[in-house]
Amino acid sequence: MISCTTASRDLSEPLAGTAASATTWLLLEQPGPWGAEALTASHLAPAVGRALERAAKGTGVRVALIRRPGRHADCHTPARQRVFVAHTRPGDSWIRTTTLTEPERLLALDFAALGAGDPRGLRPVTASPGRAGQRGWEEYTGDPLVLVCTNGKRDRCCALLGRPLAGELTASGARGTWEVTHLGGHRFAPTLVVLPYGYTYGRATARSVRDVLDGLRAGRVVTENCRGRSTWDRPGQAAELAVRELTGEAGPDALTVLRAEGAAPAWTVTVGHADGRRWRVDVMQVAGAPPRPESCGAALGSPARMEVVGVRAVRTERAAPTVAAGAPG
Repeated sequence: MISCTTASRDLSEPLAGTAASATTWLLLEQPGPWGAEALTASHLAPAVGRALERAAKGTGVRVALIRRPGRHADCHTPARQRVFVAHTRPGDSWIRTTTLTEPERLLALDFAALGAGDPRGLRPVTASPGRAGQRGWEEYTGDPLVLVCTNGKRDRCCALLGRPLAGELTASGARGTWEVTHLGGHRFAPTLVVLPYGYTYGRATARSVRDVLDGLRAGRVVTENCRGRSTWDRPGQAAELAVRELTGEAGPDALTVLRAEGAAPAWTVTVGHADGRRWRVDVMQVAGAPPRPESCGAALGSPARMEVVGVRAVRTERAAPTVAAGAPG
């Protein structure tokens, strides 16, 4: 049986506008096995996983489990679990981190504030009386986080292609590499997101990821095999990448999706530059053809893709304000 990734490659399926939408990511370290719905099918207490899902719904925060690449001891209660919160908006990207022993303490966070990029939503996650191992939130200053999707219970391609990539990145010295439970788009595996910027990539190789990291260290976004910035909804992702392709703009904080007008299957997206320039980008949602499996073992389907049908500059007299656009998916 042909794999979903092979079918997608053979059909040269476009990547732009296929990333999961999230303004902010909440990442909880959870070693051991993961099920298809990992927040409720791992060694994390299912009640805690369900509560985190409910707390994050509609806030722009995406919750996922992470673990270090390599073999995973089947430990039910790790002594300490690392936590990251990463906000992705241009000009206001940040990561905070802590360790804890009681994941239920994360339910004290203000998810609406975190989704809006306000770090004051990082309320203390202090331990219960008599429990040690908690720390306050700290600014993360290490390498960009590289989260590689490796959850074979959702799709075998993620494990077969993602886990070797995560291992190779770690062996090459990319210290910010973690495995993650789900990024969507199995057929684009190996797929990954780089935080705090939120740029998501598909059909990745160790070399291409190193190019992405080298570019970001130099203040440059690599758009090859880029699925989009998770900050925006999918029409916004496609529009931003189209403006980058048109202008050659590579600065991660240079472009902002100001607004999206319309509804499926057609939008007009306004993209603004930090210097005041603007573009209006026409985006159409079209069905992929011919039919292909969206995931291994799934029936053939016609996944929606975003197609940019026009980009035009808009005359402006002053710098455009940075205003959020698009509802996280």
